[in-house]
Amino acid sequence: MRGLAEWSLRYTPVACIDPPDGLVLDISGCPHLWGGERPYLKDIVGTLRAKGYRVRGAIADTVGAAWAVARYGEVSPIIGPGSQREALLPLPPEALRLDADVLQRLTKLGFRQIGQFLDMPAGALRRRFGDKLLLRIGQALGTEPEALHPVQPLEPYLERLPCMEPISTATGIAIALKHLLDKICARLSKEGKGLRTGIFRGYRLDGKVQQVAIGTSRASHNPGHLFRLFELKIPSIEPDLGIELFEIEAPLVEKVVEGQEVLWQVSGRDHVVVGELLDRIAGKIGMQSIRCYLPQEHHWPERSIKEVPFLAGQGAGDMSWPIQAPRPVQLLSPPEPIEVMVPLPDYPPLHFRHRGTIFRIVKADGPERIEQEWWLQTGPPRDYYCVEDEGGARYWLFRLGLYGQGNPQWFLHGFFA
Repeated sequence: MRGLAEWSLRYTPVACIDPPDGLVLDISGCPHLWGGERPYLKDIVGTLRAKGYRVRGAIADTVGAAWAVARYGEVSPIIGPGSQREALLPLPPEALRLDADVLQRLTKLGFRQIGQFLDMPAGALRRRFGDKLLLRIGQALGTEPEALHPVQPLEPYLERLPCMEPISTATGIAIALKHLLDKICARLSKEGKGLRTGIFRGYRLDGKVQQVAIGTSRASHNPGHLFRLFELKIPSIEPDLGIELFEIEAPLVEKVVEGQEVLWQVSGRDHVVVGELLDRIAGKIGMQSIRCYLPQEHHWPERSIKEVPFLAGQGAGDMSWPIQAPRPVQLLSPPEPIEVMVPLPDYPPLHFRHRGTIFRIVKADGPERIEQEWWLQTGPPRDYYCVEDEGGARYWLFRLGLYGQGNPQWFLHGFFA
C-alpha cells in the first residue's frame, strides 16, 4: 500500500494509507487540473484498474463520507459540498468504520441503515453504543476533526545545477562537478550515509544526455575522493555545442561506519585509505580486476585462504583472520623441499640448503605442530619452526613426519618480513 500511496502523489501532494486496503487522498486544489472532480476521479480509478487492481473511489468533503460511499455507495461517487448526510442515510452501519461489537449491537436492535439512528439523541446513542459511534458520525458529517497521516516519500539523492551559459570545456565541467559533489556530500554526511554508486549527467543543448558513472568499494561522502574518481571519466563527456544543465545522482547509498583503524583485522577491509586507493585503481582497470584473500576453515596454511573478487570480500561480514602464532607475509604453495643439518631430533636446523644456497641459522623458535585434517586425508603431522639467518632474513620451515617413524622431510613454506 505504501507503493500505491507514493504512486498517487502524482495526483495530490497528500496521500495516506488506510489499512488494510485503502488510500485517502486530500485533493484540495487538484481536480481543476484534470477538468473537474469527475474526470479527476475517473483518471485515478481507470489507471489503477488498467494496472490490474479492483478499485472503487469517491469524493466528499470528509474522509468518513468518502470512505463510506466508496465502499457501500450505489449511486454517484461524487458527493457535493455539504451533502454528506443525504449520502449516508441509505448506507449500512458498516459504512461508519465501527468496531465489530458496536455493529453487532446495532444489528441486534434492527438498525440496517444509518438513517434509522442518525437523528437519534446523542445521549441515547452514547449510553447504548459508546463514544466511538458519535465520533464516527461526527467525522463523516464534518463536525468532528480527523487527522491525516500522509506518507513521506523518500527523496532521491539528486542535485541539479542549471547553467547561465552553455558549458563546453573540461574545466567548466569539472567546476560544475565539484559544486554538485559538495552539495550531495553535505547531505549524505548530515544523514550519516555515503555514496556507493554515482551518476554525473550533462544535458546538452541538442537534447542529448552525456553521463558517466562511478562505484566505490565502501560508502563515501568525501567530495575530494569522489571527484578524483569522476575526474578520470570527464574526457569521455562530449559537450558538443554546450551543456545547459548538470545533474548528479547517488542511486545506491549506504550507512557510513566511522572509526575503522586496524588494517588486517575485520575492520581492515573497511579502512578508509585502503578503500579510496582501491576505488582509484578500479576506476582505471575495473573493480572486477581487484582480488582479495579471505580465511577458510582449514588447518594447513596453504588451504586456509581463498582468493575472491574484492566486492565479494566486502560482503563477507565479520569473517576474521584467526589469531594464532606468527605467520609469514609470503607463503609458498606448494612448499619447497630443502636439505637441513639437525643436531638432535625435534631441534631446529643449524643450517639448510635451498636452491643450491646454504643459509646458516642463528635464531629459531618452535616447533608448532599442525596435524593433518583427518576428514580429508591421513598422514604425519607438520612441525613448524621460525628461523633467522645471519643476514637477518626470517623463514618458515617445517618437518613432515616424526623421527623414529621413517625418514622425515623438510620444507620451506614462507618468508617473514
